[in-house]
Amino acid sequence: MSFWANKKVVVTGGAGFLGSHIVAKLKDRGVSQIIIPRSKVYDLREQEACREVVKGADIVIHLAANVGGIGYNRDFPGTLFYDNLLMGVHMMEESRLARVSKFVGIGTICAYPKFAPVPFKEDDLWNGYPEETNAPYGLAKKMMLVQGTAYRSQYNFNSIFLLPVNLYGPGDNFSVESSHVIPALIKKFVEAKQSADPSVTVWGTGQATREFCYVDDAAEGIVLATEKYDESLPVNIGAGFEISIKDLVEKIRAIVGYTGEIIWDTTKPDGQPRRMLDTNRAKEKFGFGATTNFDVGLKETIEWYKQNQ
Repeated sequence: MSFWANKKVVVTGGAGFLGSHIVAKLKDRGVSQIIIPRSKVYDLREQEACREVVKGADIVIHLAANVGGIGYNRDFPGTLFYDNLLMGVHMMEESRLARVSKFVGIGTICAYPKFAPVPFKEDDLWNGYPEETNAPYGLAKKMMLVQGTAYRSQYNFNSIFLLPVNLYGPGDNFSVESSHVIPALIKKFVEAKQSADPSVTVWGTGQATREFCYVDDAAEGIVLATEKYDESLPVNIGAGFEISIKDLVEKIRAIVGYTGEIIWDTTKPDGQPRRMLDTNRAKEKFGFGATTNFDVGLKETIEWYKQNQ
């Protein structure tokens, strides 16, 4: 609690899925000065807007991103690269100029090489090119790691870089255009059951694997890192397990109670073949470990969607 005493904290993306959970945890820790810049007022691709946002801040947690699932990444690679690169560069530079005491950059598992050994270790981050579909997004976010390391070396600027795995939970983005795999599948199966559709079509082969971290766990990891971690080395934030998309589909189908056919559209991409993070560094450096059982978290997310769709 003493770490947060009298601190003004800026949380870009603080009104979003992950951001709202982080803001709640900051409030629980007694933080009273929390600034949440909204995109309709501040375009964080503009340096002047970033300058206004960080004025007088002690800590900046930069979550804001233009982000989406495989289809969104495939359709808007240039936009995703440009938007995320500029937001990161300008936010960190203006934080440095404003003498912010700590900058927390939030990266993405998409930054890892396409064929990184599983589980992904932070030391493997530069050993290859990311999966092509989401490389523009992943590389744009990874530039915050480069910038932060350079700024620590030249300016002694305290910046850290965290790599969350795919998140899920109540309040997720269920948009048809930009949702990630869990909310997209939940939406498909719930609506198919409600409409008595005979089949549900799912992208890819189902062979790819993913790791998922409950959003509240990830928020706790980020807040712990903000409190306790002050090094340039990147740190994974994850749950430390792997599940195939096929098994994920069957889990969601069973919880929803859908009994129709599943059609796999193999003309659509699988994305990265496998994803799972090594989470040892987070445990060692700031004592973080995810605690939410996946089946429990999945049921809570499905129930939330049914009540809020």
